[in-house]
Amino acid sequence: MRQIALAVVVALSLLLAPLAAGAQQTGKVYRIGVLETSATLNTANLGAFRQGLRELGYVEGRDFVIEYRSADGRPERFPGLATELVGLKVDLVVTRGTPAALAAAKATESIPIVMAASGDPTDLGIAPALPAQAGT
Repeated sequence: MRQIALAVVVALSLLLAPLAAGAQQTGKVYRIGVLETSATLNTANLGAFRQGLRELGYVEGRDFVIEYRSADGRPERFPGLATELVGLKVDLVVTRGTPAALAAAKATESIPIVMAASGDPTDLGIAPALPAQAGT
């Protein structure tokens, strides 16, 4: 669990690094949407995610806020929750699990999605395949 949370934090740090620099200049607080299956089962992951962001120097409430949505074990709720996050104009969506990632991808084409614990994004049709390189 800790490894997944760490991977998400690293991915987010790469995405938020330019945002943090802008936040210092503009005072903008970035909104991170989190979409997952179960709040009860993923409490430790969310805690590790917040801790990782703190360790990178991000302050919740000053640099970012988390808009958290859980399907509470009911995957049919993902499309509505993903649409809700898009409506809140989040700057980034973090998903946990394939159904959450698919719902987020269907809800937006312009908001970056960071996927944790899900299938291959190219196989799922969420991300395009990388072009083949000559000589490989």
